[in-house]
Amino acid sequence: MRHGPRHPRRHRHPHRHDRPNGPHPQQQGPRGPRDPRQAPIPTTGPTTPVAGVVDLTEGSGGFLRQAAQNYLPTRDDAVVPPSIARDYALRDGTEIEGLARDGGGGRRTLVEIHKASGLSPEEYRALPHFQDLVSVNPHEPLNLAAEQGETSLRIIDLIAPIGRGQRGLIVSPPKAGKTTLLEHLGQAIAKHHPEVHLILLLIDERPEEVTHFRRAVRAEVLASSADSAADAHMRLAKLAIERARRLVEAGRHVVILLDSLTRLGRASNREMGPGGRTMSGGVDNRALQFPRQFFGAARNCEGSGSLTILATALIDTGSRMDEVIFQEFKGTGNMELILDRSIADRRIFPAVDVLKSGTRREELLCSPEELSKRHLLRRALADLSTVEAAQFLIDKIQKTPSNAAFLSTLVAPAPVRRFLR
Repeated sequence: MRHGPRHPRRHRHPHRHDRPNGPHPQQQGPRGPRDPRQAPIPTTGPTTPVAGVVDLTEGSGGFLRQAAQNYLPTRDDAVVPPSIARDYALRDGTEIEGLARDGGGGRRTLVEIHKASGLSPEEYRALPHFQDLVSVNPHEPLNLAAEQGETSLRIIDLIAPIGRGQRGLIVSPPKAGKTTLLEHLGQAIAKHHPEVHLILLLIDERPEEVTHFRRAVRAEVLASSADSAADAHMRLAKLAIERARRLVEAGRHVVILLDSLTRLGRASNREMGPGGRTMSGGVDNRALQFPRQFFGAARNCEGSGSLTILATALIDTGSRMDEVIFQEFKGTGNMELILDRSIADRRIFPAVDVLKSGTRREELLCSPEELSKRHLLRRALADLSTVEAAQFLIDKIQKTPSNAAFLSTLVAPAPVRRFLR
């Protein structure tokens, strides 16, 4: 039997990754502050340029994280004192440039801000908040394909066009080519839309895939590999979406390619503590709150920027949890691209189910003449099976130099078998 008073459990510091092993130099003195963010702002000594993305803790200042480190805490992160955060009205995820001084203990402390979200401090303070921006339907298309050989991108442009502010779901079973399709999307956006800030967010990804994407796609690649803990996945996703919101507030157009929404849901479920209700598949009823907020942030903002999110969702994995996560997001987007295993098994790529894929309000993304041609194509494809429709469309696209040239060959009301000859 245990005798004597029990000592209360000691809670670990929420920013324990920001401290080295052993006592921090600022903790050794009897009056020294325990948290580097609470240290006095240094007023003397040389200044050095500093830049990074603000990671704030409510009421406690924060740190400047680096995209090259996937926003993970490091000893090189400059401290953002609470007074600086208040004076400049900093928001989580803001990219800033400024000056820092040595704050002691090997830490640099931010003392002055020159630019926030690419703007002067005065312009930054006047920016609207993301939740106050007016959302409208996407009406400016992101044209992906300009060359005859870009078959997969031409199919997307025809069947499920993407506009600025689209909330798109790429639904895929295993080995259906979603990784290759995501790579082609990233390359096309970077090539044809250099004005767009492209973020490739890889959650719980294989390390070799992360390396491949970094080399293949010209984008801000943020990744947490499969050997990372659930809180690392969540930390990265939360700061990435806040960064995107800050860019949109400043009038920028942002595209996030997320792989995958399913793994983000798994990570969120693992991070949940006790107290929730467990649903089918072992999913905590609170686990999908953040993934819903993430995906729902995509929008086209009137008079400002836009946030386009194209996220993959896994199906037919044999996991009941994955199915529950997919069903939670099914129908929440305004564009769906469905990949089909039966098409991929026949080595037909891209394995797009052209009968089930599509975009809501696509009439806003093309001219009336082009829309009527697209409707003719849809009616023709409806008479075919899933595999036949995919093969037919791929064959026709490969024989024409552009989508406009292909659509010009469609004449109403010709039956589809005429096109198959």
